[in-house]
Amino acid sequence: MAAVAPQSQVGEAPAIPAARPRPRPRAERQPRVTSGVAFIVVIGALLAGVVAVNVAVLRLNIGLDKAGRERTRLRADIQSLSSQVSSAQAAGRIQAQAQRDLGVVPADSNNTTFILLPAR
Repeated sequence: MAAVAPQSQVGEAPAIPAARPRPRPRAERQPRVTSGVAFIVVIGALLAGVVAVNVAVLRLNIGLDKAGRERTRLRADIQSLSSQVSSAQAAGRIQAQAQRDLGVVPADSNNTTFILLPAR
């Protein structure tokens, strides 16, 4: 059996399929990728700067702590030396006052006699 083609009416133009709209060429994405990488580099540099400042502050704090401990040790040494000087001055002052007021003199080792007590 033979296929029959539909007959077209006279004076009508054959149907033309609707033309698709042309796709627009896409804009290049390179500038966005480049700007993203630059943004990451800038943020990384800022973070590295913050870390460097923190390390510097930590080193200064360690130095201040060391100086504070040294200061405390020196104050303790000064107190100890002041006590020794005070004790040394007091002994001489007490001897001079006893000699002046009471007439007490240090014992001469040549005139000293020792008494031995019997054991119990």
